[in-house]
Amino acid sequence: MKIYTKTGDKGETSLIGGTRVPKFHLRIECYGTVDELNSYVGLIQCQEIDIHAKQILKEIQDRLFTIGASLAADPEKSRMKIPDLNLTDITLLETEMDEMNEILPELKHFVLPGGNTVVSYCHIARCICRRAERLTVHLAMDSFVDDKVTIYLNRLSDYLFVLSRKLAFDDKTDESIWLPRL
Repeated sequence: MKIYTKTGDKGETSLIGGTRVPKFHLRIECYGTVDELNSYVGLIQCQEIDIHAKQILKEIQDRLFTIGASLAADPEKSRMKIPDLNLTDITLLETEMDEMNEILPELKHFVLPGGNTVVSYCHIARCICRRAERLTVHLAMDSFVDDKVTIYLNRLSDYLFVLSRKLAFDDKTDESIWLPRL
C-alpha cells in the first residue's frame, strides 16, 4: 500500500464521511494541532522519567488519537464508529494532578518555562494543548464537537503543567519563578 494518494495535491483533504474541505479548514487545524500535541507527548514519554508517568502519557496518546478521530469526522456524514472519550478519561487526569500536587511544594508564583529539557518539552506540549483547545472551542461554535473533547484538552494542559513541576522536582531542578519587574 502506498502512503501517498495524490488526492490532496490541490489543497483539499477528506474528512471521515467523505466531505472534501480545504486543508486550512478549522476542523483540519483542530485535529492537526492535536496530532502535533500527540507528537510532543510522545517526546516527553520517551525521556528518562518514571514508569508511571510513561504509562499515563501512553494513555494520553491513545486519548489524543481518539480526539483526533472525533475531530476528523464530518458530524453530519460520517457513519464510522469512532472510539468514545469518557468522563473517566478526564477524571484520570484530575486524579493524577491531585496525586502529584500532594508531594509538590505549594505554588506561590508563576513559573517560567524551562529548567531542563523534559520540563521544557512539557511546557511546549502545554502550549500546543492550549492552542488545540482554543481551536476546538472555535470549531464548536459552528459545528458539533463533543463537550468532553474541550474539557479533556483543558484538563490535559493543566496536567502537563503539573507534570512539568513534578519532573523538575524529581530531577531536583529548581523552578524558575517569575518575579515581575515593577
